[in-house]
Amino acid sequence: MGIKIMVIDKDKKLLNWLSETLALAGYEAYTCTDEDSSIEKVFQLKPDLILLGFNKPAKSGFFLASELRLSAEHIPVIAMTSFYNKAECLKLIEVCNVRRCLLKPFNPLDVITIIENFSQLTESALREERLVLAEAHIS
Repeated sequence: MGIKIMVIDKDKKLLNWLSETLALAGYEAYTCTDEDSSIEKVFQLKPDLILLGFNKPAKSGFFLASELRLSAEHIPVIAMTSFYNKAECLKLIEVCNVRRCLLKPFNPLDVITIIENFSQLTESALREERLVLAEAHIS
């Protein structure tokens, strides 16, 4: 079973493109345009990573990131936006617990590289956790 990635954005073309890109790279991609049901879908799917669209006129990205921070903080969230500059992205990272920002337009390699970095961190953390459990079991 591959890494599960939830992509939440209002742009259906972007969702289709990302879904295809992620599937070709061997990831399980799930998409959602409906902000109201996205939190519920996150709990159902239990993704390993979330790509979340932030649109400046709407507060929905902030709301969803805040909800995820409270209820699913262990799942890394990567912001996708074309409305924020790098300084504003740093604020998103600080305020919304977003791990990274992808500035639109981005290319497939940007997305895959970021996901691979997160998956390596996840695998490393799992190995470390197994070592701690094994050491605890031996003692």
